[in-house]
Amino acid sequence: MLVSTAWLSRYVDAGLDPEALAGLLTLSGLEVEGVEVKGASVPDGVTIGLVLTAEKHPDADRLTLCTVDVGSGTALNIVCGAPNVAAGQKVCVATVGTTLLLTDPKTGQKVPVTMAERKIRGAASQGMICAEDELGLSADHAGILVLPDDAPVGASVRDYLGAGGAVLEVNITPNRPDATSHFGVARDVAALTGASLAKPSVDVPSPGGEAAERVSVQIDAPEGCTRYVGMLIENVAVGPSPDWLREALEAIGLRSINNVVDVTNFVLHEIGQPLHAFDFDRVAGRRIVVRRAHDGERFTTLDGKERTLPAGATVIADAEHAVAVAGVMGGLDSEVTDATTTVLLEAAHFDPATTRRTAKALDLSTDASYRFERGVDPLGTRWAAARAAALIAEVAGGHVVSGCVDVVAAPFEPSHVHLRLPRIPKVLGVEVPRAEVVRLLRAIGFAVEEASDLLGLVKQIQKGAHVDGFEDGPDTLRLTVPSWRPDVTREIDVIEEVARLHGFDRLPEPKHVTLPTAVPTANPAVAARTRLREALVGLGFREVVTTSLLAADVAERFRFDHPAYGNGPVVATYDPARESPLTLRSSLLPSALAVAGYNQRQRQPSLRLFEVGHVFRGPAVASQDARVAPSDEREHAVLLLAGDNRVAGWDERPRPFDVFDAKGAVEALFEGLGLDAAFEPCAVPGGLVEDALTVRVAGEAVGLVGRFTEAALDGAGARGPVVFAELHWEALAARLAGRGPVRYAPFSRLPEAERDLAFVVPAGTAAGDVAATIRQHGGPLLRGVRLFDRYDKLEGGRVSLAFALRFGKDDGMLRDADLDAATDTVRKAVEATHGAALRT
Repeated sequence: MLVSTAWLSRYVDAGLDPEALAGLLTLSGLEVEGVEVKGASVPDGVTIGLVLTAEKHPDADRLTLCTVDVGSGTALNIVCGAPNVAAGQKVCVATVGTTLLLTDPKTGQKVPVTMAERKIRGAASQGMICAEDELGLSADHAGILVLPDDAPVGASVRDYLGAGGAVLEVNITPNRPDATSHFGVARDVAALTGASLAKPSVDVPSPGGEAAERVSVQIDAPEGCTRYVGMLIENVAVGPSPDWLREALEAIGLRSINNVVDVTNFVLHEIGQPLHAFDFDRVAGRRIVVRRAHDGERFTTLDGKERTLPAGATVIADAEHAVAVAGVMGGLDSEVTDATTTVLLEAAHFDPATTRRTAKALDLSTDASYRFERGVDPLGTRWAAARAAALIAEVAGGHVVSGCVDVVAAPFEPSHVHLRLPRIPKVLGVEVPRAEVVRLLRAIGFAVEEASDLLGLVKQIQKGAHVDGFEDGPDTLRLTVPSWRPDVTREIDVIEEVARLHGFDRLPEPKHVTLPTAVPTANPAVAARTRLREALVGLGFREVVTTSLLAADVAERFRFDHPAYGNGPVVATYDPARESPLTLRSSLLPSALAVAGYNQRQRQPSLRLFEVGHVFRGPAVASQDARVAPSDEREHAVLLLAGDNRVAGWDERPRPFDVFDAKGAVEALFEGLGLDAAFEPCAVPGGLVEDALTVRVAGEAVGLVGRFTEAALDGAGARGPVVFAELHWEALAARLAGRGPVRYAPFSRLPEAERDLAFVVPAGTAAGDVAATIRQHGGPLLRGVRLFDRYDKLEGGRVSLAFALRFGKDDGMLRDADLDAATDTVRKAVEATHGAALRT
């Protein structure tokens, strides 16, 4: 939120410069993220001048010859190209010797230019009359900056603009709705500095009177609106706002619209109460009804867009149709225009939760919804309406109709908190004097009940008498929480208020720090995930992180019917702001494929990507009131390879990735993790994956390897080939969890030996299955198995698979008899298991 220090000074005079004020607010919990001093960008040498004459240049249609008084005693001759320059204006003049940052028309870049006396089309020019962009004030270059008539000639423009104060960018936390206005911030400043707080004086009308006779208000949705105040201002003349109002709004980044609308915006930022002005003559039946939106009800908001109102939304309607979305935005049909003469002013208290749901559903975020979502002062509506009505009468020449309409659907009940003063030092570690506690709390609006005769109170308590508000003794205060502080509900909340106003920087550091007595141990799941990431980075993969939300149609396409993915439909989420709901991903593949497509469009020829994240399966949830409750949430890991296996170089040629690259990456990963993988061909319905392999560990399906089809690539904007491996990492991590730490073992100093075995097997026999059988029966001497040849042109369609078996021994030399026995055992197992024959 932007806070103008000049605006703030209307209510409190703290006597602080902007930087000091920013520091004070930050230490009190209102973090100031930036300070912008108006005019700070204006260079030295830019002076306020008075245009004495402005005549057309004889040799140029778009140039004007000006004489300008800058207070030096001699008028300057300046050639100006702005279309809006005129005699009698107060302007900003860059005199000779002043350096400005101007836009180079050739490059579009800002370059320093020093003013010098020169001739333009034969006419002498002794400086430049500046536009806002040339002074660094904005990007506006439509014309020169014209200052108010009271700007002093000859004064520094920087000093003149700086006198208008600074603008603070304050980060308001959601629990501080009271600080979403200038007066709310001023209240804290007054408490922090001890300065007096001045609230504008307003004649607040009583309910009834002529206004109540001319307009009726009915609340049919009390759960969405607890109070509605209406006032009438007649005989208004809608037009431009006066300078003070326009400048106040522009200082915080708001555009002036007209005097009536500007007043509603001013009061919103002044006191924090959103208001809305209706053209009363366009309110059908002179009647306001606060109701729920009808099913499928259409409504055109002030921004000119027709929207379908969500179910449950609170609307303001007249006798015929809706005229505003409660707490969010008004309607186009009842807006204030230049033809408006009677204004119906609305000040209401809308339910925060309902307002937020409606704003999200409509994808609208306004200054009004920002405040209603956090909670506005339920007792401040009539004051705010009266304040705005008086200002409208002042700036638009209208007349405030006597009385008002004030309909209360749910009366406000103030809350009370008991504060035990001895509790404060126990929590904060520092004594805060009683008088200081009382002063601070009263300064921010708390009503503090103190005993007028403390001695008499003590005597009553000693006699056993009950004193309301002092159940714990005379050092307990009974507080009434102000209506603008819905966040304060407990004693600890009050102590927090005392702490931030007393000063967090004044709280002492603890003398002792508690240390844990137990030695922290690593989380097995975290440790396993770290091993996975390190292994994949070592294999040349780069980690990506994507969102767990997918469009419903994409999630459904990638809902694979495969044992590594679990069962159940995709999980839908409820998001009223979207026409089609999002779903929780059931696979990491669509997001990884989208990342690959994006990188390919950035001319990345070779990609190795991985991601570790959660996937979901379970009952679909598409109800506004139901909670998303997936029945199966698990952690997956995806490896994706796209394009070529390497970038082309002079010494080697790249080749496209294929499914064996993905399979090899899984094998290398599993070898590093100490897991044995088996692969078996499978079919994946849906037409998105081909050449698919199921990854198994000890018979359990833990992953899928495959290559994306053109249909899958087209949907993601990617180019082939793209191969992948998606693993059920949670299942793999569980297998790693029971293992002890990896320990070093010295390499054997004894030589190893290799034996080659070639088997003729039936067509369709997987080499991986044969290798697994070899490992299972190879005995303790077998150190490794490697397929080095495959020949498929034998009679009968049979296939020859040749394996290199590596043997070793740690406690002695290998003997031929040992190798013969081991290879013979392997041969018999392969022949029996796979119907193979040894090829000689």
